[in-house]
Amino acid sequence: MKELQSVLNIVSDGLKTLAKGVEAIAEKVDEVAKSQGPVKQKSKKPSTASAKKKTAKKPVQKTAKKKTAGSATDTDKVLKAISSSKKGVSTATIMQKTGYSQKKIANIIYRLRKQQKIKSVDKGVYIKL
Repeated sequence: MKELQSVLNIVSDGLKTLAKGVEAIAEKVDEVAKSQGPVKQKSKKPSTASAKKKTAKKPVQKTAKKKTAGSATDTDKVLKAISSSKKGVSTATIMQKTGYSQKKIANIIYRLRKQQKIKSVDKGVYIKL
């Protein structure tokens, strides 16, 4: 029984210490809140039946972008870099010529291979078909 009472006293003391710590933190939070100035609260507009009118939305028409004769896509630039060599071009050379990242070049090469515009001569070396 005495052991239980001593354990309860220890727990009680611990809880008192924690409570003091929480109070100290709350006071500091209040001080910081006061130093930052008043906080503006958003006022809500009262909803009325007339404000809830639903308007019919018109469908948005998307316009297709047209390529101009002078603008080359990233794929065109990579294809041009590949077609400039008869023996084949490595991805490192393509990176130097175009300035694109390795991931972007890998994606473009994947797309070009699916379109059967290029083929792989060796690992990482490509030629135009």
